[in-house]
Amino acid sequence: MKIVVSGDICINSLQWITEPQSSTGLNWQNHINMHSKLVSGESLLLSDLVSLATGATILSPKIANIESNLSKEFIRSTAELDLFPISNKKKEKVYRVKRFLGFTGPASGQPKLLPIDNDDINADIVIIDDENNGFNSNSDFWPLSIKSTDTSPLVLYKMNNPIGSNELWKQLEQYHIEKTIVIINGDDLRSKGVNISRSISWERTAQDFVWQINNNPNLSFLAKCHHLIVPFGLEGAIYYTNAKAPQSTLYFLPYEFEGGSFKDTDGKMYGLTSCFVAGLAHCIAMEQSYEEDLCHLIGEGIREGIVSAHKYFLNGFSKDLEVYEFPSPSIFIKEDKDTVFTELVQDAIIPNLCNFDAYSHWCILKDKSSANLAEIAYDIVKNGVESSLKFIPIAQFGNLQTVDRTEIESYRSIKNLMVEYISSKNVVRPLSIAVFGTPGSGKSFGVTEVAASISPGLIEKLNFNLSQFRNPLDLINAFHKVRDLSLEGKIPLIFFDEFDSAFEGKLGWLKYFLAPMQDGVFREGDSIHPIGKAIFVFAGGTNSTFGEFCGEHIQDETAKNKFLLEFKGAKGPDFISRLRGYVDILGPNQTDAEWDQLFIIRRAMLLRSLLERKVPHLINDNSEAQIDNGVLRALLKIPRYKHESRSMEAILEMSMLTNAKKWEQSDLPSKEQLKLHVDEEQFLRHLMQDAFFSEKIETLATALHEKYRALSKSDLSMDKDFLMPWQELSEDLKRSNRDMAKNIPNALIKINYDVISVKEIPSFMEFSEEELDALAENEHTRWYRHRKKDGWTYGEIKDHKKKTDPGLVSWEKLPQVKKDKVRKMVKIWPEILAQSNFKLERLKYSSCENPGIY
Repeated sequence: MKIVVSGDICINSLQWITEPQSSTGLNWQNHINMHSKLVSGESLLLSDLVSLATGATILSPKIANIESNLSKEFIRSTAELDLFPISNKKKEKVYRVKRFLGFTGPASGQPKLLPIDNDDINADIVIIDDENNGFNSNSDFWPLSIKSTDTSPLVLYKMNNPIGSNELWKQLEQYHIEKTIVIINGDDLRSKGVNISRSISWERTAQDFVWQINNNPNLSFLAKCHHLIVPFGLEGAIYYTNAKAPQSTLYFLPYEFEGGSFKDTDGKMYGLTSCFVAGLAHCIAMEQSYEEDLCHLIGEGIREGIVSAHKYFLNGFSKDLEVYEFPSPSIFIKEDKDTVFTELVQDAIIPNLCNFDAYSHWCILKDKSSANLAEIAYDIVKNGVESSLKFIPIAQFGNLQTVDRTEIESYRSIKNLMVEYISSKNVVRPLSIAVFGTPGSGKSFGVTEVAASISPGLIEKLNFNLSQFRNPLDLINAFHKVRDLSLEGKIPLIFFDEFDSAFEGKLGWLKYFLAPMQDGVFREGDSIHPIGKAIFVFAGGTNSTFGEFCGEHIQDETAKNKFLLEFKGAKGPDFISRLRGYVDILGPNQTDAEWDQLFIIRRAMLLRSLLERKVPHLINDNSEAQIDNGVLRALLKIPRYKHESRSMEAILEMSMLTNAKKWEQSDLPSKEQLKLHVDEEQFLRHLMQDAFFSEKIETLATALHEKYRALSKSDLSMDKDFLMPWQELSEDLKRSNRDMAKNIPNALIKINYDVISVKEIPSFMEFSEEELDALAENEHTRWYRHRKKDGWTYGEIKDHKKKTDPGLVSWEKLPQVKKDKVRKMVKIWPEILAQSNFKLERLKYSSCENPGIY
């Protein structure tokens, strides 16, 4: 395959310092040594990377010996290098960029370009590195195959400047747009004013991109691309295609967010996007017939590009620049020691959402998981978070883990604020944030873990409960403690619990915080004291959300006006103006019946964490939690915990688990003790669900048969065996009905329904056509496997002695008449369940039913 690589030319000058070589040699050897080296940059580096990635001979510009043939007409980039740890887990060090020192350009202002050695008009793939340094306007240096109107190469166009007015783009748009893949870094888009969030959540970044590509006039030329790839750091990328219908796909590393793999203290590297493009090129070049399924190849190439760029950063410029080769061939070789691999990179289709609520609640977890949320929750507790949630975004801050998009965005916003604040010099005022949540939801724990994940040795926590303060002097004493910590070189993390409690009237404490928040000082008599660098965290006690604190929930106009008048009098608006962020902690209780479906996942993660921390002996060597299914169901499915996470923790601590090998139902606290934390009747019904259902298997099986028999009396095609009364049925058919009854809960959970035991006979619902189809197929598959296990085989005639049955075929091959019979059977389930005091409860809101999606 003929691959041409060309574009702007840059020579990278690397400089680094080493310690004195000896103390006894020549004078210069006794001093710090300064080293420098010239290496390829821009299209020259891209050419080297593509050559290593593909193993092909690359047709590209060449400089035989950069050190001896350096021309002042070339652009030169200078960077200072230093040794940095390869990763957090490895102390071994490699050279990376400590700081970029800038560019040196030619005196003429026009950088020198180079022709392509042995250029071929029939090139299969053309890769262009357009850094907006002259190449895109100088057609003399363009590859022959893209200047020609008769050739049709695949073009990988790495673009730095996202504007559609340059000559090169016009050429590609007019003659090669269908086979052009544009690659532009997310930061390059942002630098042109394209508003795409960074490091908040993958959902938010993805939806911001979709909105921008659909609505931003500055990106209208990119919206015409048949293939557009936007890498976001080393951790993700978005692939947009409109070859048929516009569609965007997000590719991401589940346990990382944009920019999260490495810190600023790990150094920097240039050429990351070039390495990404080389990985992409490798995947495409390996396929001889890439045109047939180009979209799939691009997707696989993005995975490879993410992995390659990650390894490129880890390797840096090598351990010893005088000896080791750069770039290293190992970047594109799969090794057992790799920490990132293509199978780890996940993908998710980004929906087009027109409804704001749907937009803000889209969650990759729901889209990526074929299992029901309840099944995932059970698996999290039983097998751990990492085992159960391998394919969706997970945010971790110290000991805090969350998959809930709302929490991820809130916590990451707070973390970004803290990181920026801590790294800033000469700040004169504290960073002020607010945290709201119901008592026991974990307000203090969450923010503390976020702060500890940033700088555990530097940040020190202080806690003050304002409801216990008698007068403003108590607050002044608190500020003195904060100031003392600050003078010790620490950054105090101060929690002002119940800051919204009454004092000298409603919200009376707010006015005392205005000066410290704004000016970073507090007054004591005639003296004014500076507080120093500090983080103020205002934890709400009487308001569970920021909206409630501001009165947004008040619907009545008169009541709202009264509230706002009092709020203004208490300096509420002035207080809010000094805040730099806030978090609404969700906790284990459901906050909204329509949109908050992930509460069961939050509960599961909290419960797993409690088991690991409080009773680790219940986790076996395979990381499996030893807990009874009834206990687990009750803990996850109870509608409400009276004291949020404190109640979950209390139930565990009140259980007799010290010497237990498994958390059995008999280990739970008494009914009276449970009443302190949950509705004990509901808890016990969930607890005994299996027992309740098991007791009624015979009743359900009998009722299923009799109802089906009554509905099928007039069906002449029915097997007479099925039309007999229950007492006269063969034991084989009775067992078949019992098996169906036992399987009903498992079947229903796959279409997002749970079976709940109730006191009164409930009204029953009817399944939709889609639900009936899914249940019928599932039931036939269950029956098919059960029959096969019992030794039955396919036969044109049903024969009990030979165990042959014409129905033993896959669902797809089953005649429509037989499919209808299975549908008729599952259709009666809700009625039969209701007669036995079981109702169906919807488990989650399905995204396909959302009217905000089109």
